[in-house]
Amino acid sequence: MKRVLAALLLFAGPVNAQVSSTAAPVANSSGSVTNQAVQVVPSKTFTSVINGVSCQGATLTINPFLSSTTGWSDPYERFYNEPVYDTLDLVGATDPEGNPVPDGRPDNPGSILFHKPVRTGQKTNFSVNGGITAQISIPLDRSHIRTCRAAAEKQVELMAAALADKRLNYELARLKTCSELMKGGAIFNPSSPYASICADVVLVNPPGVLPPHTHSIPTSSKTAETSDAAKPTQQQPSSPASP
Repeated sequence: MKRVLAALLLFAGPVNAQVSSTAAPVANSSGSVTNQAVQVVPSKTFTSVINGVSCQGATLTINPFLSSTTGWSDPYERFYNEPVYDTLDLVGATDPEGNPVPDGRPDNPGSILFHKPVRTGQKTNFSVNGGITAQISIPLDRSHIRTCRAAAEKQVELMAAALADKRLNYELARLKTCSELMKGGAIFNPSSPYASICADVVLVNPPGVLPPHTHSIPTSSKTAETSDAAKPTQQQPSSPASP
């Protein structure tokens, strides 16, 4: 029990500390740092879809950027007045002979002699940053991409064949319609904007069919003489002789 009371008195007892006031210079520094970052976000590669077949390829993304920053201090002060205190120490203590001597403390503590202008160094910071970021995206499954591209090429060929078939049907229908109209004697006016529809259609005689025609029979001089000789000669009756 005695030991517990002694411990309590030890911790609860007053503590006397020696305090000394010494003037120490204090330096303050301030500054600002601006961090700028440009983020490149991965995106999906371009996808080509052909008749249900989709393929992705390597892409190159180039992103130019331009950024600027401005920094300033508010309130803006170019200079501030720093007080200069009176540190004169001539009296305060005496030597063995009774003469006044400095005691290490200013004779007029807190007395300001004058104010010294100090430059703050504040300024407006302005910066412009520019650059280009590039990103290349390459698919890893190259075999799948090659197969997809081959399938896409086949789909293009099939679509080209289907287009050629439709073109052939259109041209045959145009030829048939124009020929039937031309046989019936109906054509577009040459000044009509639709005259070019049947401009390249030409009617010809079908094989094995003899078109309506006429022939002229040539004649010669011999044929004419023979025909004249074949005509019967008419003789005039002779008159009786006069007595």
